Amino acid sequence: MERDYQREFTFSPPQATSTAAEVDWLYYSLVGMTVFFTLLICAVIVTFMVRYRSTARLNRRIHVSHKRLLMIEIGWMLPPLAIVMGSFFWGAAIFFDQRQEPADPLRIYVVGKQWMWKVQHEGGRREINSLHVPTGRPVVLTMISEDMIHSFYIPAFRSKMDVLPGRYTVQWFEPTQTGTYHLFCAEYCGTDHSRMIGSVIVQTPEQYAQWLEDDEEEPPASRGRRLFQQYRCNDCHVQSEDRRGPPLTNLLGSQVTTVDGRTVTADLKYFRNSIRNPDDDVVAGYQAVMPPYPQITEEEILLIMAYLESVSAGRAEERASQQGAAPDAAAPEDQAPSESGNSEPGSSPPRENPPGGPSPQQPERQEQQPRNQSPE
Repeated sequence: MERDYQREFTFSPPQATSTAAEVDWLYYSLVGMTVFFTLLICAVIVTFMVRYRSTARLNRRIHVSHKRLLMIEIGWMLPPLAIVMGSFFWGAAIFFDQRQEPADPLRIYVVGKQWMWKVQHEGGRREINSLHVPTGRPVVLTMISEDMIHSFYIPAFRSKMDVLPGRYTVQWFEPTQTGTYHLFCAEYCGTDHSRMIGSVIVQTPEQYAQWLEDDEEEPPASRGRRLFQQYRCNDCHVQSEDRRGPPLTNLLGSQVTTVDGRTVTADLKYFRNSIRNPDDDVVAGYQAVMPPYPQITEEEILLIMAYLESVSAGRAEERASQQGAAPDAAAPEDQAPSESGNSEPGSSPPRENPPGGPSPQQPERQEQQPRNQSPE
């Protein structure tokens, strides 16, 4: 039976990840050195207070040579310096190890908002204020906030990372011990900050796979495809000569040249910024005519990215299996039925492209934006 560590009182949280022991040893060493030097300094202070009290008859003149005084100064400075620098490099090694993503991780997306944690698994299953993970496999969390600064903190994992609005942050861990653990927001975020808590459920790989199979929700790539159509992305990002925006098939992970000559990587941050601030990284050969779309939520951006990633992966596999075949004519835009043209009253007008803009034949910016629609 799995232990529920949320209901147990312990001196320190259990070491439930592969890096927890290293963090604890560093912490205990710092506490030990602090206690040692505190007691040592207190003992020296008390000794001097007693020995050199005002009523004591002692020779209070300095009777030590300047050379010996210099050696004493160097003697008490070098050992603390060595100890401090040793602790620094020890901590830096752990820090960089925790910031370097491992190979073949399980990727999970987290969106923080007042006052809950919304989690999206690769297979499509979603949960609120809980996180299911398997043992024996590194887990990478890609996190963002919809409102203000939060902090995703799992004490048993010795893992804490700020979750920021407008910016993705990443943390990873490898669970080693099954059970249920505390999840907190460690950054004050408003009235109900103390209620922004949850549970981390660590299962065996078999239990986790079964938990994923029990879900009947639509896969994120499929939901992202519907959002791609709903927001009319396929009106501009098409595989045709007169397209107004660059095609998005196989763009994910590639190098993109902007109109000002810079080269950027088309990753998750790039796509999100292209939706929020489309004028920042306009693709070379297109004009900056796309308006920003703040009504697309952070969750919807992740779903659209899942769709583009799935289509790009499918295209890559197809090309690998068909050597010498003609270039793909289909794109995620072509798979999504076009809804361009005159919209009926109350429907969404054509969308502009996230990472680029229309061709020179479309120089004017379209100011009208679609109304915010729910993807579900």
